[in-house]
Amino acid sequence: MKITGLEVLTLPDHGDSMMLVVVDTDEGIHGLGEVGIRSRQRAVAGGLEHLAELIVGEDPRRIEHLWQVMFRRGFFPADRILGAAIAAVDVALWDIRGKALGVPVHELLGGRVRDHVSAYVHVGDGYDDRAWFLDRCRDLVAQGWRHLRFASPHDADGTLDARRCLRGSVDLFHQVRDAVGDEVELILDVHTRLDPPEALTLCREIEAARPFFVEDPLRCENPDSYRMLRARTGVPLAAGEQYGSKWEFRTLIEDDLIDYARVDVGVAAGLTEAKKIAAMAETHHIKLATHNPLGPVTAASSLQLNLACPNVAIQEHQTDPEPAIAALFTARPTILPGRVELSELPGIGVDIDREAARRYQAAAAERPHLRTVDGAFTNW
Repeated sequence: MKITGLEVLTLPDHGDSMMLVVVDTDEGIHGLGEVGIRSRQRAVAGGLEHLAELIVGEDPRRIEHLWQVMFRRGFFPADRILGAAIAAVDVALWDIRGKALGVPVHELLGGRVRDHVSAYVHVGDGYDDRAWFLDRCRDLVAQGWRHLRFASPHDADGTLDARRCLRGSVDLFHQVRDAVGDEVELILDVHTRLDPPEALTLCREIEAARPFFVEDPLRCENPDSYRMLRARTGVPLAAGEQYGSKWEFRTLIEDDLIDYARVDVGVAAGLTEAKKIAAMAETHHIKLATHNPLGPVTAASSLQLNLACPNVAIQEHQTDPEPAIAALFTARPTILPGRVELSELPGIGVDIDREAARRYQAAAAERPHLRTVDGAFTNW
């Protein structure tokens, strides 16, 4: 079997763009992967063009070998942009391998260790209307969701005042806890918006309300900044969605700075690398909370990883694609309130009508950003 080509499909998705990669072979078997970075997609597209030159003509079954070639070729190791391109190709290669053998990918990763994967849901961003927001939380719980995620608030005009964000986050978290009771797990995503003083105060102020974890309380560039936070708060911490390899996760894991590793299969160089990160995390009793604010392809690849790894806590589920795009998928994961169902389909368990998808090509979207009260750029 040989790789004959690589095709990129960029599809509209709720004002964003879903970047998929199809890898074709000379035996008529194709694999599907997804780029986890939804900004700077033109840079990722350039990376995919380069990777195609490396893999066309190669045997797709040599997954580890091709991963090493893609990550290390050209002397300089891959960064997060190229890591996201590698991720899409790597997942597609695993999809090909599973389809060729007629088995789901989790069987190739060691077999399943669980019957389904727990999932959490996004509440949404309507926290300015507090009554609506709390009713939304209660409604999701009534549907069967037992883990709710919401983000630290910012001003409607795109302004982020750190102290106002801190106060709003504390108030919001306690109000949601009072609304849904003690049996529902709550996740607060700070989204890298705060600096250490505010992040520390926030974590301390919501500690009594028992968060399942606080996600990305600090920026990711300097993992050593988590040492201070770790030493001074007892809330469970989660980070890693912006990391592109095991090398970037190393400090957080080896120094026990987090409780949950937010591995994104579409960013952290694919299933090949994610399985290694999971093994590293297991040696430190750190569980996976796989990141997926993306589409059905990453939901499917995350499911395959999570079915095969013993140290898994939960999988993220944001929302289904808009109806026209959802209809393009001829197979995709079954997601029920609170869980992603086991899939026995060969490969990663997702596929798309490629001819129809080509008619929906979308321009790459750019992510929004926030500004501080004095007009300076800050993280979204």
